[in-house]
Amino acid sequence: MLASDLPPGVVLRRGFLDAAAQEALAREIREIVTRAPLFVSVMPKTGAPMSVRMTNCGSLGWMSDKERGYRYEPRHPVTGEPWPAIPKVLLDAWGMLADCPAPPEACLINAYGPEARMGLHQDRDEKELSAPIVSFSLGADCLFRIGGLKRGGATVPLVLSSGDVLILGGEARMRHHGVDRILPTLAPPNVLQLPAGAVRVNLTLRRVNGA
Repeated sequence: MLASDLPPGVVLRRGFLDAAAQEALAREIREIVTRAPLFVSVMPKTGAPMSVRMTNCGSLGWMSDKERGYRYEPRHPVTGEPWPAIPKVLLDAWGMLADCPAPPEACLINAYGPEARMGLHQDRDEKELSAPIVSFSLGADCLFRIGGLKRGGATVPLVLSSGDVLILGGEARMRHHGVDRILPTLAPPNVLQLPAGAVRVNLTLRRVNGA
């Protein structure tokens, strides 16, 4: 898909991270996961587990449980420790790509197994909705979908590959989006050492509070 075919406010930077940068970032993510282990969030009210394991880095981390629902917290739900710092390469990329003077406060680390997916959803748990969502892909390709501002209707399919960065900003900030499925990697065999059990990692930078 050409950049001109994407909805307004959606920016795709193919291959933003080269192979060396991907390998270095994967090492940092493995280190973060040793300090802030992957966990499984559950859906509010139903308690149904999500298929994607996750953790966070930054001053705030996103999570969800049956009783209190979607929210940001300053500490890991299992260890009780503060989240590790966001890697510098991601902060530098935010400064280049986000068009936002304030730094991100949260970096969601979503670890996808071969069968994991993520249904269409909006990122709406932040107070600061003028800042974009900046999302990095590592590992296997996935089939990503971008929908509209309301649930239902047509969606735009998009293959995301390792090293790609996707930005949802402006009028696209509140578009529904999700991951249909993990795809066989189209690039040469992936040698990234991701956290155990993960074939793809998505890193999503968010500004939670106003500047």
